[in-house]
Amino acid sequence: LASPYMPGGMCVPVDGGYKFSGKWSFSSGTDHCDWAFLGAFACNPDGSMEMPPRMLHVIIPRTDYEIIEDSWDVVGLRGTGSKDVVVKDAFVPDYRVMDCDEVIDGTAVRKYGRTETLYLMPWSNMFPLGITSATIGICEGLLHHANAYQRERISPTGAPMKDDPYTMYAVGEATAQLRAARDSLLANVDRMWDLVDAGKTPTFEQRALGRETQVNAAWQAVTAIDQVYARCGGNALRMDKPMQRFWRDAHAGLHHAIHVPGTVYHAATLSSLGVDPQGPLRSMI
Repeated sequence: LASPYMPGGMCVPVDGGYKFSGKWSFSSGTDHCDWAFLGAFACNPDGSMEMPPRMLHVIIPRTDYEIIEDSWDVVGLRGTGSKDVVVKDAFVPDYRVMDCDEVIDGTAVRKYGRTETLYLMPWSNMFPLGITSATIGICEGLLHHANAYQRERISPTGAPMKDDPYTMYAVGEATAQLRAARDSLLANVDRMWDLVDAGKTPTFEQRALGRETQVNAAWQAVTAIDQVYARCGGNALRMDKPMQRFWRDAHAGLHHAIHVPGTVYHAATLSSLGVDPQGPLRSMI
C-alpha cells in the first residue's frame, strides 16, 4: 500500500459508500504499489464537512487515482517513490473506509474481530515504528561506511585517523548515542507489547510517552551521525561516496510529520502532570 496518510480528501456519503475526491502529496511507495491508503475528512450528504472534523481512512486501487509524475524531486529519500496523487469522484464502498479515531484508540480492531497482540498494539506505536526504524537504520548505514572509510584514512597531519584522539572520541560518543537511540526504540515497543499481551489497553498517557520516546530516538540518531559525517573530511562530500546519500536520507527522514516533536513532547509532559491534552495535542498519539 502506498500512503501519504494525511487528510487531503473529502468523503461524501452515498448509497453503499462514499464519493471520494482530493489531492495528496508525499504518497510514499506510489511507484511500486497497486493500492493507496489515504486520509480524508468526513462530509455531510450536501458536501459540507462534518463539524467537529472527523478523519477517515480510505483504501483505493491504483485504477482510481492519478499519479502526478515528476512530483518527487527531493534532496533525500529519492527512492521512496513519494509522488502526488489525485482522486476525482471515485466511489469507495463502506468496507474500504475506517474511522480514524477508532483505528487509533483500538476500537476498529476489536470491531473487526482481531484479537492477536500485534493487531491490538496502539496505532501510535506501530505506524511510526516503520518510519523511525528506517531512519535509525539509515544512520547505522552511514556509521558503517564512515568506519570503513576511516580505517585507511590519513589525516591532514599525515598520521592515520585512527591515531587522532579527538576524532576517535567524537565518533565513539556518536556511536554510543546511535546505539542508545536504537535500544530505546526497541525497548519502547517491548514495553507496549508486554502491556497489550497482558490484556491491558494502553492509556493516552502511555501512548504519549511512547511517542515521546520514539520521536526522541529519531532525533538522537540523526544528531549522532552529524558528528560522524562532519569528521570524515572533504572527500566524504563527493557524490561517488555513499556517506552523503545516507546523510541526506537521514535528514529527510526527520522531515516526516511523525517526527515533529513539538506537540508530542507537549502532550506527553501534560499527561505526566495529570492533564488530559485536547485538540491538536492528541494528533498522531
